[in-house]
Amino acid sequence: MPVIHPSSYRPPRFMTNPHVQMILANQLRFVPPVAYERERIPTPDGDFLDLDWTRVGSRRAAVICHGLEGHSRRPYVIGMARALTSAGWDVCAMNYRGCSGEPNRKPQLYHSGATEDLDTVVRHVRSTKRYDSVCLVGFSLGGNLVLKYAGELGPEARSRIRAVAAFSAPCDLTASARAISRPENRPYLKRFLKMLRQKIEAKERLYPDLIRSEGYDSIRSFEDFDNRYTAPLHGFRDAWDYYRRASSKPLLERISVPTLIVNAKDDPFLAPECFPFEAAYRNPFLHLEAPDKGSHVGFVERNHDGTFWSERRAVAFLSDG
Repeated sequence: MPVIHPSSYRPPRFMTNPHVQMILANQLRFVPPVAYERERIPTPDGDFLDLDWTRVGSRRAAVICHGLEGHSRRPYVIGMARALTSAGWDVCAMNYRGCSGEPNRKPQLYHSGATEDLDTVVRHVRSTKRYDSVCLVGFSLGGNLVLKYAGELGPEARSRIRAVAAFSAPCDLTASARAISRPENRPYLKRFLKMLRQKIEAKERLYPDLIRSEGYDSIRSFEDFDNRYTAPLHGFRDAWDYYRRASSKPLLERISVPTLIVNAKDDPFLAPECFPFEAAYRNPFLHLEAPDKGSHVGFVERNHDGTFWSERRAVAFLSDG
């Protein structure tokens, strides 16, 4: 321990195919909207971050971090926000730079290891003096982000956050980039690259001397995209330097607050390297749960209130953490 086996997750009978579960959970799921209150905060480099709050007057707050090309209105974010507020938490849904519906000011966007922006949000939440404890929840890219943040802080994390929950976290970005390039994942990759193209074209209009979309059609993988855009815009040598430096996996053994990683074994986007069993065996704060099913940001469950298993799992873990 604390490798959690067996997992308590059992998919509905019609949800055993990982692609069916992922599409239903992320594209077809309807979640009643929450009444967000938007707050814009400045970043130290002169940019801004938009935060969407839903409050119940709690002394506990959870910061939710979305996945690649996500935002606070994605069904998985709203579902988690509803579950947490129902359990008595205030929720701050973070939108990364350029993901809130309005372009950010700087040439840089966001990336899997941009913990400086997460730290800005955590410091802001704590500065309100409303909360006795702050916890983090991350999905996919956001899962890697919250894990990296906790690992970078090490023992210092205890003064800022109480617990962390990460779902479908590509903690080894090199292996995950290769996994999503597998033939069966090409439709998802093409969709992500199409969405990212819109961001690049918007940036090109603001910074035509720095960012160019010409030749974008030649991009066929995340490696291609990250070599051309992510690495040079964010100070990395190339895509592989970015993956190495932004991955949370090397930092997992430094985590010093209760942390849950839930990665499904049938996740199409996760390679075997993204299941850090050895780190969990060595670190008493790190809890790894690897259900046989669950897909990527899936964990669908049939019940009377529409709550997914991942939402119940996060609420239980953070409440005990």
